[in-house]
Amino acid sequence: DATTHANGESKWSFLFSLTDLKSIKQNKEGMGWSYLVFCLKDDVKLPALHFHHGDSKLLINCLEKHVVLNESPQDKRILLVNSQNKSLSQSFENLFDEPSYGLLQKLKKDPYTVTMGRFSKVTNYIFDSFRLSDPSNQRRPPSEMADFLNDAIPGLKINQQEEPGFEVITRIDLGKQPEVSRREPVSAEEWAKNMDSEGRILNVDYIKRLIFKGGLCHTLRKEAWKFLLGYFPWNSTKEERANLQKRKTDEYFRMKLQWKSVSEEQEKRNSRLRDYRSLIEKDVNRTDRTNKFYEGEDNPGLILLHDILMTYCMYDFDLGYVQGMSDLLSPVLYIMENEVDAFWCFVSYMDQMHQNFEEQMQGMKTQLIQLSTLLRLLDSGFCSYLESQDSGYLYFCFRWLLIRFKREFSFQDILRLWEVMWTELPCQNFHLLLCCAILESEKQQIMDKHYGFNEILKHINELSMKIDVEFILCKAEAISMQMMNCKELPQAVSEILGIETSSVTPDSDTGEDESGAVLSCQTSLYQSISTPVTAANGTGDGAQQMSETQSLTPA
Repeated sequence: DATTHANGESKWSFLFSLTDLKSIKQNKEGMGWSYLVFCLKDDVKLPALHFHHGDSKLLINCLEKHVVLNESPQDKRILLVNSQNKSLSQSFENLFDEPSYGLLQKLKKDPYTVTMGRFSKVTNYIFDSFRLSDPSNQRRPPSEMADFLNDAIPGLKINQQEEPGFEVITRIDLGKQPEVSRREPVSAEEWAKNMDSEGRILNVDYIKRLIFKGGLCHTLRKEAWKFLLGYFPWNSTKEERANLQKRKTDEYFRMKLQWKSVSEEQEKRNSRLRDYRSLIEKDVNRTDRTNKFYEGEDNPGLILLHDILMTYCMYDFDLGYVQGMSDLLSPVLYIMENEVDAFWCFVSYMDQMHQNFEEQMQGMKTQLIQLSTLLRLLDSGFCSYLESQDSGYLYFCFRWLLIRFKREFSFQDILRLWEVMWTELPCQNFHLLLCCAILESEKQQIMDKHYGFNEILKHINELSMKIDVEFILCKAEAISMQMMNCKELPQAVSEILGIETSSVTPDSDTGEDESGAVLSCQTSLYQSISTPVTAANGTGDGAQQMSETQSLTPA
């Protein structure tokens, strides 16, 4: 029998004899980090053993020196100890039905899957786990579960300001949060007026400011998104763009032919391509099926979605396909209505989002830590409350960040939100300020009703499709103005928002505010736009007054 115990190193350690080993299950290639699951002869399934830096094959090689391992004919991911053992054909989802593991192991195994479409199931599982009257040690307390969630992304440590390299952010007076209003979407007439006779955009900064403040009218999106995503250079002529599209069309179909021409026999010997195709087919069949562009059987939109994702595997075979990427492609294809243009726009979008989907998930780690830093500056009291409820790791924001709020807003609202974010205004990482805006909007209910660990997860999950996109855009912009006008903005926050800091004496002619923070990326954001910006009636943490003039034209 397996002897499970806690030692000084880890409370999740386990020990077993190789003579008791029945089978080993491995992860699917390209699906998160590596793991191994050991099943013993008495059908005890041990917790997944994760290899955050790879090298699971090394352990397999070592074990093969002591036991004979054979690939299961039913599932090539399962290695059987001695071929006479009957194979394990149950899915990974069933391996951890034991109350001791359940949700937590699923999260460590594949945080993408758990936090995507099955997020509501996660919340229900948590509630079911703690609603039961049985107080036995089979059920883990919320604090222990929170610790485990915090470890689900290796290297993610939110609250470590006391350690070297982390800046202690004390309570800072951000002043009043201004109220901002938004303008109408950019019209076709406004777009045309900002283009010369050869098709060059005359004033890129100006058009970006207009898009940030109002978005685009729908008829403009097919053209403007190509610029916003970086497929079309902003300074290109109409002729140059036509030549670019011709070259990119040829390049696309050469890559598409690569996977189209793979025979069934070849694919049998290419497990990664097989796995990519299987996962793509599964995801395509459940992506935005209520949208007319993708609804029904044998929909041409679904075929294009599938083909573009398969071709992307040829473009970046190392990454291939990871769950969630179909969510990023779907709105882009919907707008482009063209396979080639949609592919290259998606490639540009994935260049921004690539780290979110890499095995080490470095992008997700960084963003969650940065979000915690911003939220602590904005509202240290709320941060402290979340920590008191074992929710300081902000894991409930994972889905927001992974696919840029795609599951939180309606399809049409996502079109607006994404095009605003793609302007890269009013600062770097504006999407993190959108997270702050949503969380701050929910703060009162969460704190007034004394929501605990379970209730916070459930509440955040149930915000999906209930968030007013224009309100959140206004609030996030107001937060950015608060921070950029702050006299004592911490260095860590300045770096996250991309605000250059300087020790030079403030000078009204240098483009600096009184704190010496150079608002280099945003000094002209509110100039040349007639949208009114007024001071809010409510107060922030402090009483610093921000005048209307300061809001409109930062000194």
